Amino acid sequence: MPRVAIALGSNLGDRAENLAAAIAALRALATPDEPFLTASLYDTTPQDCPPDSPRFLNTVIELNYPGDDPLELLCETQSIERALGRETNPVRNAARIIDIDILLFGEISLEHPALQLPHPRIKDRPFVLFPLCEIRPDFR
Repeated sequence: MPRVAIALGSNLGDRAENLAAAIAALRALATPDEPFLTASLYDTTPQDCPPDSPRFLNTVIELNYPGDDPLELLCETQSIERALGRETNPVRNAARIIDIDILLFGEISLEHPALQLPHPRIKDRPFVLFPLCEIRPDFR
């Protein structure tokens, strides 16, 4: 069972409630009775977003995932996004109710059109690095 790190962000509606709903849905995917870590919420300035984008709330969680296929988890996270009201938008990094990104999936490295692991922009995103290091201080 791989340990999985997932970044979450929201900059539309009740951001804290959006994150809480996503965390609850992700907790339902986690292996029961295994550690489920949640970083603090970070209020952040939009990065690489359209002008006048609202501020984000971001966090990172870590869980044990009972499957062994990161693409299966990606399908599950995208289903959660849709269930919470995320709509497809052709504008890159447009404001969104919820954004769920898989950062790490055990020790797996993956280059797939739909998913790259580890997430290729972890090091460039303080809104991911700070909460990730909060729950995984040994992360390098």
